[in-house]
Amino acid sequence: MLIGELSRRTGVSRRLLRYYEDQGLLQAARGTNGYRSYGEDAVAVVGRIRFLLDAGLTTEVIQAVLPCVDQDTFDSGIDWCGELRDLLAGELAALDERLNCLQERRTSLAGLLGQS
Repeated sequence: MLIGELSRRTGVSRRLLRYYEDQGLLQAARGTNGYRSYGEDAVAVVGRIRFLLDAGLTTEVIQAVLPCVDQDTFDSGIDWCGELRDLLAGELAALDERLNCLQERRTSLAGLLGQS
């Protein structure tokens, strides 16, 4: 399928699809005319990419995680290949740290405004 059809089927813009390809998250073949051509599995791959982005992962982390999230395991979870659990635990710890920092900033700002 061409990029326009993939965009329509996934609700993801063509620009984002090209970005995913540039980041190594999505694979496309090139026709003799230079057009991108995606396999039927691309719809599911884009769904997994969107799910992982919504979970707060960067495209760099998703590149490491994506091979462990195949069609057979996606609905039931993740195949914990390699050091994936440690990688995601590190992402969770970083997110917790950012949340703590935001809470401290909120408390400071509320104090300035005389709110508790």
